[in-house]
Formats: sequence, C-alpha cells, structure tokens
Amino acid sequence: MRIACIGDNCIDYYDATGQAYPGGNSVNVAVYLRRMGLEVSYTGAVGNDAYGALLRQALAEKGVDLSHLRVAPGRTAVSHVGLVAGDRVFGNYEEGVMADFRPDAADLDFFCSHDLAVSILWGHAEDILPELRRRGVFTAFDAADRPFSQPAQRALPGSTVFFFSDAGSKDDALRERLRQLQGMGPELVVATRGARGSIAFDGSTFHEAGIVPCEVVDTIGAGDSYIAGFLAAWLESAPIPFCMQQGAEAAAVTIGYNGAWQ
Repeated sequence: MRIACIGDNCIDYYDATGQAYPGGNSVNVAVYLRRMGLEVSYTGAVGNDAYGALLRQALAEKGVDLSHLRVAPGRTAVSHVGLVAGDRVFGNYEEGVMADFRPDAADLDFFCSHDLAVSILWGHAEDILPELRRRGVFTAFDAADRPFSQPAQRALPGSTVFFFSDAGSKDDALRERLRQLQGMGPELVVATRGARGSIAFDGSTFHEAGIVPCEVVDTIGAGDSYIAGFLAAWLESAPIPFCMQQGAEAAAVTIGYNGAWQ
C-alpha cells in the first residue's frame, strides 16, 4: 500500500524548555505510517530556513518520499507548545510558507499513484479530495475539533474516512453528530474522545473502543498516531473495531515519549 500525506508541517517548539521537534499533523501521520512499514510520501511546503532543513532531514531519515515537497523562500511553520501534567497546550501558531501552499495539477496526478490520500484541517488540500475520490483513490481527512468548519465541510463530500475529535460531548449528542457528518458523504466517520476512547459510524452501526492504558509523558501526536494505526488496518480491510484498537495501540506508543515522534 502507498499513502500520500498532504498538508501541514511545523516545528513544535516547547516554550518552557526551548526544545524543537519536527511535527505537524500530516507529517506525523506520515512518520507513524512509515513506523508501521507502509510506503509513504509527504507533500507540503517548508521554508528555506534551519527549521525547514531540520524537517527535511528528519523525514528523509524516516524513509518518507519527499519528491513533491516544496522548499519556499521564508520561514517554516512553528507551533508553540506548553505541557500541563503531560497534556499539550498549544499557543501561537506561525504558519510561515505553508500559508501559500496549494496542491497543483502535478501533485494531483502524483497522489493518484497512491492507494490513499490523507489530509488535515490546516493542510489546504480539502478541495482536491472529491477529484481524488472520483479517480478511485481512497481519501481520509482529519477535522481536529472543528468538523463543521468551512475546510472540513468542503472536505466531507470527498472523504472516504472522516476523523474528528470530541472529548466533551455526551454520547447521544455525539452519535447524532456522527450520523449528520456521515450523511454528508464519507463512508465512515470516526470521533476520538481522548481518555474516553473512540466511536465510529459507518451508516448503519456504531462502533466503540477504549484506550490502551499507558504512562502519559506527552500527548502531542496521540490523535495523529491513532489515525495512522486505524488507517493501516483499514487499508487491509480489517473490521472497524480492530482498526479502532490498532489506533489506540499506536496512540499509546506515542504518548510515552516527548515530542510527536523520535
């Protein structure tokens, strides 16, 4: 299986310690899928600064295909991060050259050489998903905690699998939200709920899964690794509950160290 990860990248900068880690949702998913042995490309834009060089080197060392990565004059995106009892707290986000990134026709053809294309709320790729799906490429989109935002709404009709996070809603309200979102185009909608596990809806059945207990060091990347674990199993046509369990196990690994990936 070959997977295209499209969209955001950044440096996760921990203000309290001055530590800087490569990250960004699409980048994280790419690295986690490589960790699982899949063939993965990443397409986005980094600056021609030191942080851009750091990202390129780190991804190349992980074996991610960077043939369609753009290096643009300017600054690489930076996300400022704090930690409270192991939970990430995001501060300012400086989008840098990613603000001007949009996939072009050559990128679209490149993505069609993959089995699955994955993007994210901040990836600037939501508008190409319907065309990819029309061409027979499976697509996945992560709306974070904003499934009704404009980018997410544009992504819904083109998403085979649609992810979002909702740790606070009561069960009945969340199930209704899943029904509503699934009715807007995706085959499957999955909501991650933090310590409450996850719930999925395929148009006829709700599926629920818990978490894998682990020591919490840093929750950054937990949702991205869940998505990677889920999709790796889903591409093998595994049952949805098994995909959810694989997502939870992948998240438990990521939570056990500092930064999104090592």
